[in-house]
Amino acid sequence: MAPLPAKLADYIECKPVLKWAGGKGQLLDKIDEKLPLKLKMGGIKRYIEPFVGGGAVFFDIYNNYKIQEALLFDINPELVILYNVIKYDVEKLIVELTKISTEYNHTEDKKEYYYSRRDEYNSMDKTVDANIYNQRFIRRAALTIFLNRTCFNGLFRVNSKNMFNVPMGKYTNPRILDAENLRNVSDALQIATIIQTDFSSVQEYVNKDTFIYYDPPYRPIRKTSSFNSYAVGDFNDDEQIRLKNVFEACDKAGALQMLSNSDPTNYVNDTFFDDLYQDYNINRILAKRLINANADGRSAIRELLITNYD
Repeated sequence: MAPLPAKLADYIECKPVLKWAGGKGQLLDKIDEKLPLKLKMGGIKRYIEPFVGGGAVFFDIYNNYKIQEALLFDINPELVILYNVIKYDVEKLIVELTKISTEYNHTEDKKEYYYSRRDEYNSMDKTVDANIYNQRFIRRAALTIFLNRTCFNGLFRVNSKNMFNVPMGKYTNPRILDAENLRNVSDALQIATIIQTDFSSVQEYVNKDTFIYYDPPYRPIRKTSSFNSYAVGDFNDDEQIRLKNVFEACDKAGALQMLSNSDPTNYVNDTFFDDLYQDYNINRILAKRLINANADGRSAIRELLITNYD
């Protein structure tokens, strides 16, 4: 067998712009080990991520392997708006973030400034079509980054009225602007089409030269019982089953696929995913929980990487 190609030296390395709950930064090495050989050898032309979130896996693949096209989907309109602003108007975004960063660093009442910007963010049109690009999105994208960098734990959370409601975090010197990385991310996104859409849309774009990485909302796990629902976006077991049906359809279309999820067997005999994906390869990897008030919750637990290839 021919040796694998070296890491791509001509790509400018980029990293996620946002801190993102459930981001895969700590698992990139383990994910890389399980990536298909066809991708590593340059045979994959199209990369698709139906739950792009913070984009850690896309950026890692872009940094290290040759792909010609990426399709990045998410149901969250603010992510789609942000990534398209970075793609099309990164220099104007940098100007806006420079202004916000300067104002924040020079104000004596940072708390008042944070909540004022949060109110401004929440006053923006929630019915706007994120897929129709508008330069008015530049300010909105800048506020997304500012709030992410200064709010508690970098969370993105909205209430029932779709209002961002995360309180201010306790940071001495948050890095609101990283111009170099924004430019590098903009370069990476030139090969990407970024769309607000349901994950099932992936079926319209697959062929045998496609690799799909799914990182859906994880199915929660408990030490005392198994779950059957997920609070965020109501991604319950019915949605997990619908996702498996999409996975199966794309498998039949010839796409190579990897899917991450929680491992319900950590604490109880819950074989939900073992049963659901019994026709595919289920790999168990160790992951350390980084955000948990309880010390027991920060120990390493198993997560799943499910693939339709060896």
